[in-house]
Amino acid sequence: MALFLSEAEVRQVLTVDMALEAVEEAHRELALGQAQDTPRARTRLPRTALHVLQGALPSQRVIGYKAYTSNRSGNRFWVHLFDSETGEPTAIIAADFLGMMRTGAASGVATRWLARSDAKTLGLFGAGWQAEGHLRAVCAVRPIERVRVHARRVDRLSEFCKRMSEALSIPVEPADSPAATVEGADIVGTVTTASDPVFDAAGLAPGVHINAAGSNALIRRELSEETLRRCSLICVDSIPTALAEAGDLFPFLEKGRTHPRQWVELGEILIGRRSGRTAADQITVFESQGLAVQDLALAVRILAAAQQQGLGVLLPHG
Repeated sequence: MALFLSEAEVRQVLTVDMALEAVEEAHRELALGQAQDTPRARTRLPRTALHVLQGALPSQRVIGYKAYTSNRSGNRFWVHLFDSETGEPTAIIAADFLGMMRTGAASGVATRWLARSDAKTLGLFGAGWQAEGHLRAVCAVRPIERVRVHARRVDRLSEFCKRMSEALSIPVEPADSPAATVEGADIVGTVTTASDPVFDAAGLAPGVHINAAGSNALIRRELSEETLRRCSLICVDSIPTALAEAGDLFPFLEKGRTHPRQWVELGEILIGRRSGRTAADQITVFESQGLAVQDLALAVRILAAAQQQGLGVLLPHG
């Protein structure tokens, strides 16, 4: 029988390290041809949209999907797991916290492989739900000593900085401008819903690594064409997904200033098929749209940990 796990139960077992491990393994298997991932499909109505990502990790004996609805009242996330050998349902998992940690972990894995090893300062755009996972994951893979955060809502920004300073025991400070956020930063993260670039490329220091995590639709843009022009490496989680959703890359692509053949998938770097950073002064960028296999790999680990602790409710079926 399938196990139902609530948000509270997911929070009991899910850690940053678990998310990083799951996301990295998912990208390795995808690059090796041992996983399948189908880009997000969307069904839109005037008030509500349904988004579905699906895939399979046969080595972990799982096939499944994440479905979520978006509405002015909020978003609702669920991951559904099935045994890839028998087709039997194994779990239905509430996936708001799961998704936040998975999205952050993707930036964390990219930072581990692309940022300079001595990176100590982070400039972060966004102070919402997803920004927390992003910040926790980056701090888990690099010795971050200082974080500057810029966000449109001053009230949210102040609360976010105070809470994350206490949680991470490092200075997390509000930045009064985009320029102040990127100035001297070793790593820059963008986790917003912006439709226009959030900073000026001229402020980027040589050697910076950028994690762009908010542009998962063609109408969204966080990075300017000039920023992309300065990047020695454009890394994506999946080329098919980037072609469908990477609003940052679309104007650059449409004008013929980049080509998918020039992009590098994160998994290709992990398995050594393609190079990542090759010089300390290079500017690199990771465009993160999100993959089903990331959700599935993390959900499998959450399910195993929950079963060990006797969490969840069995759902009758058949």
